[in-house]
Amino acid sequence: MRPRPPRAPLRAALPLLLACCLSCSGAPRAAPSEPPPGSPAGASGAGDPLFPQAGNGGYDVAHYGLDLSYDPGSGQLTGTAVITATATADLGRFNLDLAGLTVGRVTVDGRPAATARSGTELTVRPARPVAPGARFEATVAYAGVPELLTDPDGSREGWFRTDDGAVALGEPVGSMAWFPGDDHPSDKAAYDITVSVPDGLTAVSNGELNARTGAGGRTVFRWHTGEPMATYLATLAIGHYTVTRSRTPAGLPLYVAVDPRSDDPRTAAALRRIPEILAWESGLFGPYPFTSAGAIVAHLPKGEGGYALEAQNRPVFPGDGVPPAVDAGTLVHELAHQWFGDEATPSRWQDVWLNEGFATYAQWLWQEHEGGESVDRSAAAAFADPAAWAFPPASPTAAQLFAPPVYQRGALVLYELRRALGGPLFSKLLRAWPAAHPHGNASTADFTAFCRRLTGKDLTALFAEWLYGRARPARL
Repeated sequence: MRPRPPRAPLRAALPLLLACCLSCSGAPRAAPSEPPPGSPAGASGAGDPLFPQAGNGGYDVAHYGLDLSYDPGSGQLTGTAVITATATADLGRFNLDLAGLTVGRVTVDGRPAATARSGTELTVRPARPVAPGARFEATVAYAGVPELLTDPDGSREGWFRTDDGAVALGEPVGSMAWFPGDDHPSDKAAYDITVSVPDGLTAVSNGELNARTGAGGRTVFRWHTGEPMATYLATLAIGHYTVTRSRTPAGLPLYVAVDPRSDDPRTAAALRRIPEILAWESGLFGPYPFTSAGAIVAHLPKGEGGYALEAQNRPVFPGDGVPPAVDAGTLVHELAHQWFGDEATPSRWQDVWLNEGFATYAQWLWQEHEGGESVDRSAAAAFADPAAWAFPPASPTAAQLFAPPVYQRGALVLYELRRALGGPLFSKLLRAWPAAHPHGNASTADFTAFCRRLTGKDLTALFAEWLYGRARPARL
């Protein structure tokens, strides 16, 4: 994500974690009542060190079924979320993440459930506790005007209302602005997203478009994502889009949606290179891990967004009327995330360098491939940049997730690995790492241990200096 970090200037006035500071207009703020004795509750967070209230404990989601209707004129979103999950604890109650919006009827396995709201937590108390190992289905009806959320670094995410629709961007915890769920990268699931919009508008999401039907002045789009996806990678774009459907030479379906206001010649030329870029990256990183690809070029309100997002299958690029909205290097970065971030997804947010370091290194390789700056020169520039040494890439704060060290020092870790391992063994690592975590999660500790196992080399000193060290090494 965000190939030109940081997204926004870091704000010293925003040191608190997002989950502790978001406002939830439209949501009752009464604290959840205690569960009855003998009915333990699922935790109200997944235990992430940077975002303690993100995600939830006590269950594992297998599938989200979202049935949505949107009115661009009023900004009103009406939705029903059917969440299919397996209990990992005795659930007398459990939590879902949801910012704002008004919750209506909630059921668990068809029976009405009691609910309470506190901040971004929706607490659900089933009529009957869910036993460990049992599969259950929670259905939540909700409505309202979705919010934009402010991240600890001052940037914005969530639901961007546009003059003809909306765009949903979710990293790190923005998905809770438009649907309830377990909003943490450690819980990945399949999705079916059905969206009803006024005739003339298009609704674009992840995965494959299974159906498009119309009746009563509205058009319904049905999107299906079969491969597990983290909530932050879910996206939805509603508006006037020019859609191009095609296939790569290898037969992979492509779906590219571009707001006509951002459809300048340089953007169009870059998007035509998607098949070429995917083929090149597949040669480096292994087979493309999903069943479709493409891109969304949206037209966000000026001053909002301003960053690209690695949404699964279909990265989102901002277009605010200043061309080009997309260039080949940005495409390379976001498409590299399909392997590094979307297939092999961080276990927790402080591991985000595993996304951004690999994607930045992919850009360095592409520049050299295109006859531009060599990887050595890109590494030297990153090494010389004082901003890259503000903190170790493996230990950002919540306000530093998208700051230069995560990108530049993250890429320098890989540069040093290549020098230590040699080209053939390093190339093997680039392919073996995502393949070792197919549609799963991994941490920094998993990565360092994997490198040792794969290479048989003691890389302790390298990681101590480049991944965890605070001081800039004497030389590159």
